[in-house]
Amino acid sequence: MTTPEVNVITGAFSYTGKYITRRLLSMGKEVRTLTGHPNNPNPFGDAVRVFPFDFDRPRELVKSLQGATTLYNTYWIRFAHGSMTFDKAVENTKTLIQAAEEAGVRRIVHVSITNPAETSRLPYFRGKAMLEQAILSSTLSYAIIRPTVIFGNEDILINNIAWLLRHFPVFPIFGSGQYRLQPLYVEDMADIVVNAGQHDDNEIIDAVGPDIFTFEELVRLIAQKLHRRVMITHVRPDIAFFLAKLIEPLVGDVLITRDEVSGLMTDLLVSQKPPTGHTRLSNWLDEHADSAGKHYASELKRHYR
Repeated sequence: MTTPEVNVITGAFSYTGKYITRRLLSMGKEVRTLTGHPNNPNPFGDAVRVFPFDFDRPRELVKSLQGATTLYNTYWIRFAHGSMTFDKAVENTKTLIQAAEEAGVRRIVHVSITNPAETSRLPYFRGKAMLEQAILSSTLSYAIIRPTVIFGNEDILINNIAWLLRHFPVFPIFGSGQYRLQPLYVEDMADIVVNAGQHDDNEIIDAVGPDIFTFEELVRLIAQKLHRRVMITHVRPDIAFFLAKLIEPLVGDVLITRDEVSGLMTDLLVSQKPPTGHTRLSNWLDEHADSAGKHYASELKRHYR
């Protein structure tokens, strides 16, 4: 009998992480997770061993990674909150990469973002580019996965647009609404990530869906599939951002940040490469019209509470 291959995933209980974890378990892999919430309920039970991130104790982090062949890294932050900043997230991830090297991990599959750039004025995209360089400079075999917007049950952007369309008669769009995005289904994302973990070659993969929408087309598609008659209006970005801030106390969350608005409006969430996912958002919405946006997905609740 052979010993199952050990895989470590950061955030097995997180949104994308749980889909990746299910794929690995279905393949008979032994799975460990590193998490910032080690005391949270474990939906995988004894099938997944849980370890804390231990960024401030690198030797313990190395021990958690020892014996693993592949590290799947989904760790990141959507926005700065409290003491957690993008600079801190970059520092933590570099600590993780170094620990993986010291632990003898063979390969890292790292979730990045489309169109990262160290010269970007947006800390999300700049931080992702810095981490890609750290991985390229490491001794690890790597696959860097660059997704756009990921959709599925309880995703943040698509789900919460649907939630807003269900609850408000007017939907304000930032500016022209002609900026584009290329959404990817979360199950397709999990397939891309896990498949990349089975290879040895160094590779960078854009993880993107088959359709490109303008933002206005996206909102209108969701409204149509949900059978919602909502007034869609164009407003200046600063006004739309102000209106979003008025809603935030109702949901106890950060609805959107100025940087996210800038990222949307500068076409950073589309790829120039062929699609790697196959699931169309319109088909998914046909099957999930009753559940999409039924509940608000809170970033703060998911990661900070």
